[in-house]
Amino acid sequence: MIIDDQVSNLELLSLMLDQQGYEVSQFLNGLTALKSIELSLPDLILLDIRMPEIDGYTVCRKLKENHKSRDIPVIFISANDRALDKVQAFSVGGCDYISKPFNVAEVLARVENHLKVKQLQKALKERNKHLESVVKALEEANKKLEDISRLDALTQISNRLHFNDCLEREWKRAMREKEPLGLILCDIDDFKRYNDTYGHLQGDRCLHDVAQGLNKAVLRGTDLVCRYGGEEFAIILPNTDFSGAEPICQRIVKQIRDLKILHSASSVCNYVSVSVGFASLVPSIHSTSDKLICLSDKALYRAKKEGKNRFQIFPDKH
Repeated sequence: MIIDDQVSNLELLSLMLDQQGYEVSQFLNGLTALKSIELSLPDLILLDIRMPEIDGYTVCRKLKENHKSRDIPVIFISANDRALDKVQAFSVGGCDYISKPFNVAEVLARVENHLKVKQLQKALKERNKHLESVVKALEEANKKLEDISRLDALTQISNRLHFNDCLEREWKRAMREKEPLGLILCDIDDFKRYNDTYGHLQGDRCLHDVAQGLNKAVLRGTDLVCRYGGEEFAIILPNTDFSGAEPICQRIVKQIRDLKILHSASSVCNYVSVSVGFASLVPSIHSTSDKLICLSDKALYRAKKEGKNRFQIFPDKH
């Protein structure tokens, strides 16, 4: 596109470009050209500076303010060769400046150069867009892999590896904030008998249903239910002491019992039940998370020893 209020300039530039195979549109004023650009974007604009109604600087400024036309290269043309004019031309967004009278070789070289630059920029933009989509896809895939690596495939709750990571992270956080950290270990009562009676496939379903039941029994988003191993589960309870543990433990025992999973071989009742052990510590440099696990395990042992299908808090607060 050529915008110039001098017909002779339009004709001369059009002839130069036509002979090189370029498709050229001509406009005598900036306002008409801007309206045309709204409908169809040219690849490049040769723009005169001094024009009536609206000068070239204003035309260029409007082009750069419009997200549709801001990337069109604008080459200013002018009879003036003053440095001030050139500075202003570049400041409003021009990419080049050609002085009149025109040198054919110079005009063609500059036009060809800026069209090539535009093509390269377009290709680079498309490549970057493609790379962004690839990066996004990789990030999503990595997140899925990370999520999968944290899950126990059978029960669809966090696995032992994730438990270990979270327990250490919560231990350090509780130490910094001087808050209690609670831990529940729970075990399905007489699970070996269940497997022997109903088979391992049904045993897997039982593990899955109990895991989901534990998830429902734990109400806070900060608590984490994990498969600890075999038929044993662990629940990390940030900022939970003995006073806050009892209602959680009661809810867990009731929730699993209310699933009413038949267990005719149970030594406790006709349904699958769990024994629950809880312990809590305020972490310090003199203790480790292993101590918390050990105390919870002792509480679980007591719950089983006292008849199963119940909870025990260590030390005994009853």
